[in-house]
Amino acid sequence: MADMAEIKEPSFRESVNLMFDRAVGLMDIPKGLKEKIRVCNATYTVRFGVRLRGEIHTFTGYRSVHSEHMEPVKGGIRYASAVNQDEVEALSALMTFKCALVETPFGGSKGGLCINPRDYEEHELELITRRFTYELVKRDLIHPSQNVPAPDMGTGEREMAWIADQYARMNTTDINARACVTGKPTHAGGIAGRVEATGRGVQYALREFFRHPDDVAKAHLRGKLKDKRIIIQGLGNVGYHAAKFLTAEDGAKITGIVEWDGALTDPDGLDVEAVRQWITENGGVKGYGDGEFVENGPSVLEAECDILIPAALEGVINLGNADRIKAPLIIEAANGPLTSGADEILRKKGTVIIPDLYANAGGVTVSYFEWVKNLSHIRFGRMQRRQEEARHQLVVDELERLDRYLGDAWSMTPQFKEKYLRGADELELVRSGLDDTMRTAYQSMREVWHARDDVPDLRMAAYIVAINRVAASYRAKGL
Repeated sequence: MADMAEIKEPSFRESVNLMFDRAVGLMDIPKGLKEKIRVCNATYTVRFGVRLRGEIHTFTGYRSVHSEHMEPVKGGIRYASAVNQDEVEALSALMTFKCALVETPFGGSKGGLCINPRDYEEHELELITRRFTYELVKRDLIHPSQNVPAPDMGTGEREMAWIADQYARMNTTDINARACVTGKPTHAGGIAGRVEATGRGVQYALREFFRHPDDVAKAHLRGKLKDKRIIIQGLGNVGYHAAKFLTAEDGAKITGIVEWDGALTDPDGLDVEAVRQWITENGGVKGYGDGEFVENGPSVLEAECDILIPAALEGVINLGNADRIKAPLIIEAANGPLTSGADEILRKKGTVIIPDLYANAGGVTVSYFEWVKNLSHIRFGRMQRRQEEARHQLVVDELERLDRYLGDAWSMTPQFKEKYLRGADELELVRSGLDDTMRTAYQSMREVWHARDDVPDLRMAAYIVAINRVAASYRAKGL
């Protein structure tokens, strides 16, 4: 049975194309324009050598540009042994539709380097990253107004800082050099809240979903997020932050954590911080003291829960296990964690799926804020924060006057003054902008989902909204 599933299983790129085709089949767009939107504009393969440990090592990297209906194009760079052209092109297509859905003014792009970062020391990774950057920059595949990378699997703030510095060395008079890449450390032109952004976006997406009782009922759930049982696959940056915020701020319970070396389960809820610390120190969940360890980690994806959050790899839910998935609500924190075959099986079962196109768009949204910050050359909040505090002080002074006049009959709530007086800093403004973006994008999907009988799920609704926006951009260009 497993062999049959493997034979029939579409590739990641085929899954993206199948989902695209489902949506455009319901849209009134000319055939030529549909094809223009579907195809990947260009993919560049670079092969370069770096002298390491006394000999030359040759590396292969990719940068794919799916759509330039808006520029710059945007998308992360991942470091992984399995990186290939098909994967990069599929991810760049997702970026096009993701950016359109959340209304960030970018086309879609993606990059990758065939490398296992764990095989190299930090100084070796820096040499490799700088040379990869050089190969991309000299082809204008990294540029503030043309192509802006970001972190992805296997990369983070450190690599983005190296990329930004290498670009600046090659473009010494470009005043906007820092805007060539996002996801940088805050001290190197980054923005507060970028590291948590994708996980925070998952939280905001779930909050918005649970604001609509009709949608919650479609998933055969009730109430709010409090006490909902969540299984999360992958406690990396995205999974960790999503789990952290959903437990600490919304009262949900993480009853299962699936990692590469097994899984942990606990019906009363796992301590996310403690598990994360254990993984950091030991490389996996095996040996962790609390909860039950399950050797066959992927089997925990099939356990009873309210919400399943695949937050790491593509294709973890596929034809081989989709019919055994019990979660009534799945939110795709990773890119492409459900294959198109699995998506069809789960839809027929009545499972509600919040698609990756929307659910993990927090990263590119806050990357957009960082790009704008770099181009404006000023920290968010710097101009208005103290003016806000001065204006709030007028209100507090008046309330304190009433407090003195009325005595015990009326008084301010404890901590009100402190909270009200504090003007919004950059982190609060970023979170506010992200929350607004996730709410607005969900509502645009929901409107299509509920208005059309031929749109059975949120994924198709998301594609329809995004493709319509891309088509409008191309029409404005005269296509």
